[in-house]
Amino acid sequence: MSGLAIILALVFSPVAALSAYLITYAEYKKHFPDDLKRARKLSLNFALSTMVFFIILIILAFLVLDHLLPK
Repeated sequence: MSGLAIILALVFSPVAALSAYLITYAEYKKHFPDDLKRARKLSLNFALSTMVFFIILIILAFLVLDHLLPK
């Protein structure tokens, strides 16, 4: 079951990070129209945070489900 958690984390975390990057970049581009480098940097930080969050969330969910479900 842990193999499935790793596969799901590796597939869906980058998708979530890409979505977060695109959404935040579009918003930060409106707030910092003259400094796109800052908008890219902030969006990238947010995307990496989102990716780490989803990896941890998926692995923890599988650990909890593995512990609670009967074997």
